Amino acid sequence: MTNKQKLNFDAFLAAHPVFRLDELAAARGQPDQLNAAHNQLKYHLKQGRVLRLARGVFAAVPWNQSVAHYQPDPIAVAAALRPDGIFSHHAALQLLGAAHSLWNLCTLFCAHPLPARTVGTQRIQFLVHPTPLCRAGDIHLGTRRTERQGRSVLYTSPERTLLEGFRQPRWVGGFEELLESASGFGVLDLDLLQALLTAYDQSNIWAATGWFLERYQQEFFVPDAYLAKLEKLRPDQPTYLARNERGGTLQSRWNLIVPAYLLAWEGQHAQL
Repeated sequence: MTNKQKLNFDAFLAAHPVFRLDELAAARGQPDQLNAAHNQLKYHLKQGRVLRLARGVFAAVPWNQSVAHYQPDPIAVAAALRPDGIFSHHAALQLLGAAHSLWNLCTLFCAHPLPARTVGTQRIQFLVHPTPLCRAGDIHLGTRRTERQGRSVLYTSPERTLLEGFRQPRWVGGFEELLESASGFGVLDLDLLQALLTAYDQSNIWAATGWFLERYQQEFFVPDAYLAKLEKLRPDQPTYLARNERGGTLQSRWNLIVPAYLLAWEGQHAQL
């Protein structure tokens, strides 16, 4: 055990807007003495300088804000709750800098999902890792890492975020949000996209991806041969892009029935 060291608590809070109790104990030089770290927190909790978010997880409250009105960053909170998590869907769009609009839902994949939590106006939803990637033993396929408020976080790449959005549009804010955001990706790694599509191996996802890439073929430099490869793996029968909706127009090349509102959005987007 290291010797106890004098801790500049304000400096610690500035560097750790969201922190775990074990991180505070380590900063104090007593990593195995959580009770001592918690005792230090008691005063600051009473003073409203620190907010308890969950068992062993806290947030620093800025001097000019009250505990009642402070909104900690949900991504930092979720990362503290599940350090092994992989942020996905709309949270990934935010981390990629591509989200078209703000949303109050933060999602992440993790090995042992917690019940959903509400932090201020934000909801954190913990998801199980996709079954196909678990079977392949590659849950980290198509991920990136960045820093968020002093904490290292893992999140899905543009390629995987696109596919996860097609698979579970409710977590990304719907198809319009997905398309509006994904159309702004600076680049797509087509080899990585192919590897992800192969791992998931769902005909409707092959078709949805092909339909999307065909519309942004020039922007993402998609070869005709690449689209032809996706076309061969489309569903045998017409399939709805939005599985819970009926109506729409058949995109015959992809055997994909696309809702009218998405085609209308596409037409408006093309005129911009």
